[in-house]
Amino acid sequence: MTTSGAQSVSYQVMWNRLISVVEEQAQALIRTAFSTSVREAGDLSAGVFDVTGAMMAQAVTGTPGHVNAMAEAVGHFIREIGEDQIFEGDVYITNDPWKGTGHLHDITMVSPSFYRGRLVGYFASTAHVVDVGGRGFGADGREVYEEGLLIPIMKFALRGEVNRDLIKIVRNNVREADQVVGDLYSLATCNETGHKRLVAMMDEFGLSDLEALARFIFDHSRRATLALVSDLPRGSCENEMMVDGYDESIRLKVKLNIGEDGIQADFDGTSPAIARGINVPLVYTKAYAGYGLKCAIAPDIPNNAASLAPFTVKAPVGCILNAVHPAPVSVRHVTGHFIPDLVMGALHKLLPGRLPAEGASALWNIHISARPNSDLDGYRGDQKAEILMFNSGGGGARPGLDGLSATAFPSGVHTMPIEATEHVGPIVVWRKELRPGSGGAGKYRGGLGQVIEISAAPGHEFDFSAMFDRVANPARGRKGGENGAAGTVKLDDGTVLKTKGRQFVPAGRTLVLELPGGGGYGPVSERDAESVRRDLENGYLTATTTEE
Repeated sequence: MTTSGAQSVSYQVMWNRLISVVEEQAQALIRTAFSTSVREAGDLSAGVFDVTGAMMAQAVTGTPGHVNAMAEAVGHFIREIGEDQIFEGDVYITNDPWKGTGHLHDITMVSPSFYRGRLVGYFASTAHVVDVGGRGFGADGREVYEEGLLIPIMKFALRGEVNRDLIKIVRNNVREADQVVGDLYSLATCNETGHKRLVAMMDEFGLSDLEALARFIFDHSRRATLALVSDLPRGSCENEMMVDGYDESIRLKVKLNIGEDGIQADFDGTSPAIARGINVPLVYTKAYAGYGLKCAIAPDIPNNAASLAPFTVKAPVGCILNAVHPAPVSVRHVTGHFIPDLVMGALHKLLPGRLPAEGASALWNIHISARPNSDLDGYRGDQKAEILMFNSGGGGARPGLDGLSATAFPSGVHTMPIEATEHVGPIVVWRKELRPGSGGAGKYRGGLGQVIEISAAPGHEFDFSAMFDRVANPARGRKGGENGAAGTVKLDDGTVLKTKGRQFVPAGRTLVLELPGGGGYGPVSERDAESVRRDLENGYLTATTTEE
């Protein structure tokens, strides 16, 4: 596509405006969401797509797993709804893990956008909801059927009329009906916000459609990304990583093949899927493989269909990174969040000195089901509360910088304020602070994990679903840096708990989580004395850890 200088400037202005449109779409979701994971943590995505379902722009707010998986999902919506059944005022919905974003707890909504009676594109958004029924959010399921309600691609609204039967089905199959149904309406509303801002933009710039703008965006993004790929050494590189799994460790393996037209990530050699909910649908593997490669190679190129296209993925059918229906996938993020570290570890062999050490990677999410003490008379199910809390370990040390502490990489979600978490249900968070000495030692120190202590409020007890990793396999250091500290899960009386699965915390006991730290970078002998002094002063290290 050739454009004049003036046209290029105009298109660039419109491109920037489009990004602000989808960011306002995302902020509308945050402002109206019921779930703390959306409202406080930003566990969501929002984007605008052309008439073919190719993503033109994404909101800055959101997670790579949601955004990049949603980038593929819109095409499924168009095919399954049928182009002749797409009407103005429609809204479409699914939480199909293989056609959405990887597990049942993510609801994706797609809304066609019409301008003066003509279809010009689509808005899509995704949010993690607190409950979808079944076993609840956790790794214990042996099939996806146990994990909750699966909503196939269908119409949430037809020509502006909400499907009341669908709302009834959802309301009668989830534990927190008001929150979940409220989030469905929030998703539909945020798409409507994006549509209204797009209409205003098209009026302002005199556009009748988005076709020329889409061509401009895709052409520039593709060429810019391929230019950066062309600077890389040709050939292949490999990496593998052991992670905790459910009952035993599993192997993740990747081979990157770098060519003129892009990079292929081949996950041959990865462990097979298991009969527990840590399996990953291919759509989620693609999302985080593309993200890891893009972070390393083209971090400044805006994220859209064309800038993602040079990064392709292969994974053996039935491996844990290409689990097929009806595999359980509820906590697919626990495995999937290791993919960026895995691919960057391979790239490190071609690009030494550019990529960080391994981090904690997987979020230490905890889903708590709190209730009155079981020794009280009578069933009191109406007083139960479902509480989701996001927590992060330490990031890997970087070439030239210490790792980020208690930071969610690769997901980028925020932690929830303790006040917001305690407001949702009867729990008390007694402690949430950095874990001294947990970052791997090195010339540059790994980021610190956290120590978190949680108990039920007086008169209550709780079950929790553990979905933790980096306990048996801590984050590895790079270039002589030491490993980060492993995580631990226990009660305050010293009882060691499992790292995955549903478990009980009785009244009067406190759950103690020690989150893992990131790996160090470079030999510790090269760390300067001023950095050590500053770490001691800030409490990041103790005298004991420095002696060790």
